[in-house]
Amino acid sequence: FGCTIGSGSGGLSTLEKQHQNYLERGPTKVSPFLIPMMIANISSGLVSMEYGLSGPNMSIVTACATANHNIGEPWRMIRFGDADIFLAGGAEASISAMGLSGFGSMKALSSRNDEPEKASRPFDKERDGFVMSEGSGVVVIEELEHAKARGAEIYCELSGYGVYADAYHMTSPHPEGLGASHCMNNALNHAQVNAQDVDYINAHGTSTGLGDICETRAIKLSFGDKVNDGLLVSSTKSMTGHLLGAAGGVELAACVKSITNGIVPPTINLDNPDDECDLDYVAHEAREINVDIALSNSFGFGGHNASLVVKKFK
Repeated sequence: FGCTIGSGSGGLSTLEKQHQNYLERGPTKVSPFLIPMMIANISSGLVSMEYGLSGPNMSIVTACATANHNIGEPWRMIRFGDADIFLAGGAEASISAMGLSGFGSMKALSSRNDEPEKASRPFDKERDGFVMSEGSGVVVIEELEHAKARGAEIYCELSGYGVYADAYHMTSPHPEGLGASHCMNNALNHAQVNAQDVDYINAHGTSTGLGDICETRAIKLSFGDKVNDGLLVSSTKSMTGHLLGAAGGVELAACVKSITNGIVPPTINLDNPDDECDLDYVAHEAREINVDIALSNSFGFGGHNASLVVKKFK
């Protein structure tokens, strides 16, 4: 039983508190738990200790793509026979003075403070940055026969995982979406799925100026005519905010529920779509539709891209 749970920034608030402690009381008063509670890999470590999970254990750190990588890599390990089952995903708690200040200095955050409920507006002309949020998203992924043997309820099949680097800029995506497109193509190839058969994409869709346009371009590159033939795309970050390293876990769960419930979540606050964002983003209201195959994107600073494909279990 393995565990792969990551965090984009680790114990940022722990570091802040102990730094203040250091300034006010000196080095001998810094907590001995500073280092173990600050490192990003402690998330999977503590979970494994709590539940006695002695299988493969690691925490992959790829900024906002963290959870997808921590779900995709154990998918590979199960296929290689390294484990039968994993707890996999991401956790993040970066809403702190330094976290907000850092993202704010980058001009990455929305400044729509007078209407915070309307601040996260992916693909909209008036978007001005993302809204930080905190939380975790962890799923159980398991080898099929192992799941059947213990009578587990099977929600869907995790069938594909793609990774690809932009190799372009520290924080900006490739302007033509090349890395993201290759990433989605890799995931579809591993899943043995034709782009024309995908029903829904949970976009990375952070509500940033460049990011939303580049992801739209990437989707067009990968899906071609399908973008005008029933492909639905939405950003649940319009409702949840951006959970950074945990986002992929939460958003994969949204994809799974879209398959099991036949409901695609909306992109709220999409009042006036950007001229370069012209896909069907399921604006404002959820849509009832049969979903057999869904894809979830997560992209991180450093040019890290990861996509997951899930299928209805039959």
